[in-house]
Amino acid sequence: MRTLTYYVAATLDGRISGPDDDFSAIPVVGDHIDMILRDWRDTLPAPGLQSLGIEADNSRFDAVVMGWATYAAGFQHGVVDPYPHLDQVVVTRKHADHPFPAGVRSTTDPVAEVRRLKQQDGVGVWLCGGGKLAAAVADEIDRLVLKVNPIVLGDGPALFDGPYVPRSFTRTAVTPYESGVVITEYERT
Repeated sequence: MRTLTYYVAATLDGRISGPDDDFSAIPVVGDHIDMILRDWRDTLPAPGLQSLGIEADNSRFDAVVMGWATYAAGFQHGVVDPYPHLDQVVVTRKHADHPFPAGVRSTTDPVAEVRRLKQQDGVGVWLCGGGKLAAAVADEIDRLVLKVNPIVLGDGPALFDGPYVPRSFTRTAVTPYESGVVITEYERT
């Protein structure tokens, strides 16, 4: 049985990007990047892996669930199959009839899909983004891994963009980096 991990970059004010899915303020250099390349390479899209000359090892994840905006972020670069090393699921109602390539499928029911994926044998399921999707499947999240960046955006999608429903997690690890990024890991209480 697999677990669902919400592994995501965030800001000090809990944003996962700026307005209109602008990621330009999120640092892409620093000593925390070495850790990502070493320990979380399953979360790198295929073009990134290729440009760095490395391969995903599927040591953390073998499936990914993402919202439409996260999936469509690569379109401007011609990327329609961002994580071919993972079983890819895009949650969308508006674009359910989009012609997805082999290896990418869509669903309109994220909770049922996450539950189905968690019941299967495998390594793990990565909740890639965004905030509305995270809120929709919040009761299914087993682990949170937050890459908290030392910036405040003031606006943009929140980590969890949904109704007020308190949920408890226990901190299991904190790793600070010279870049100012702090990786904080939690497990559901």
